[in-house]
Amino acid sequence: MRNRKWKIFLVEDDKVIAEEIERYLKIWNYEIKRVKDFQNVFNEFKNFHPDLVLMDVTLPFFNGYHWCKVIRDNSKVPILFISAADENLNLIMAMDLGADDYLTKPFDLEVLQIKMRALLRRTYEYFETKNIYYEDIILKCDNMIVSREDSEVELTKNEFKILEILLEKPGKIISRDEIINKIWQTDSYIDDNTLTVNIMRLRKKLEDIKIFGLIKTKKGVGYYVPPVN
Repeated sequence: MRNRKWKIFLVEDDKVIAEEIERYLKIWNYEIKRVKDFQNVFNEFKNFHPDLVLMDVTLPFFNGYHWCKVIRDNSKVPILFISAADENLNLIMAMDLGADDYLTKPFDLEVLQIKMRALLRRTYEYFETKNIYYEDIILKCDNMIVSREDSEVELTKNEFKILEILLEKPGKIISRDEIINKIWQTDSYIDDNTLTVNIMRLRKKLEDIKIFGLIKTKKGVGYYVPPVN
């Protein structure tokens, strides 16, 4: 955990505040993504796979409470609200919707980082898994279920690990040897056909919930999922 580069999703429409937060956190080696399209916050969230969300309350189109609920309905990622002083009475609403903590503007950036560190430590010391999002597909890591829209299917441990490995690096070809080593982690010989069978079963399960052509084959090399558009 100490060497991990945490991914922070910043939902803040005030350009000056957003740039100041981004500049400061980058000094501390955080990876920051600021929302670009405030009508499609959740889509950007899914594509970025953050470790923590910094959420403003007053936003264009839909407010922070709306996006907090949408995110919380799909993910256990920690959410830290940053709100103006005159919005304090609504912080109870934020916590009821699933926010984990809050900080009132104006705030010291050092205090923000302290709160973030505490929240990250609290979350990931005890809960290392999280959902993985790929376009409209969700891989639920705590129960090994893959879902798309209103359909879902349960995966075996090996099927889940294969899909997890591929979805974590969209567009990157993962060699067969690398997949075998990560899944079976043994010095014993594993028949290459074992992986092929698992891939076939996984593809069939994905097709059962109308996910077609997700796992691509690079002949003689390995497998990959296409990069997100």
